[in-house]
Amino acid sequence: MLQRGLRKLGIAENAGLSSRLLAFLDLLSKWNKVYNLTAIRDPEAMITHHLLDSLSVSTLLSGQRVLDVGTGPGLPGIPLSMAHPQRDFVLIDSSAKKTRFIRQAKLEMGLKNVDVIHERVEKFENVELFDTIVTRAYSSVERILSSSAHLLGPGGQILAMRGRMAEADEQYAGFRSRIIPVDVPGIEGARHILMMTPDIPEQGSGR
Repeated sequence: MLQRGLRKLGIAENAGLSSRLLAFLDLLSKWNKVYNLTAIRDPEAMITHHLLDSLSVSTLLSGQRVLDVGTGPGLPGIPLSMAHPQRDFVLIDSSAKKTRFIRQAKLEMGLKNVDVIHERVEKFENVELFDTIVTRAYSSVERILSSSAHLLGPGGQILAMRGRMAEADEQYAGFRSRIIPVDVPGIEGARHILMMTPDIPEQGSGR
């Protein structure tokens, strides 16, 4: 089921990716019994709604440094870090129990390209900015921009993973937006990615 989903998403099987993703789910299931990290407990639903949904943004990542804002139990950051071992990921969340779990997952999965930050993103100050900021099930678009846009580097992008897009065609001050429908294998209903890039005025435009 997972391998079929990866193929439909256009994700190459690298270094036993499927096995590593399932090992992550197994660890999440064990911790979930004690720490209640996610409301989804059915194994097949965890594959579709956690792994495949997280990886639906995979082909849109750009640049070397990726920030996952409000990562929860490492979603989408952990699956993405496994699919993109050549990129560096920083996963940030304000929940101590969730960041403890992510640190354990990083250790057990051997994820050398992952850093974990226990902090509110509004207070996070990072010397090196990010090429891509990704969020999943994290607040409104306005809050995403107000809390994390200061961490975006030149030429960077914000990818907000959403369900239905009530704000279709709406522009946000200082940003250009593009709505990308995504088909997540095994999930019925609308899924969209809102891609936002800083609106840089052209020279001589007078803006």
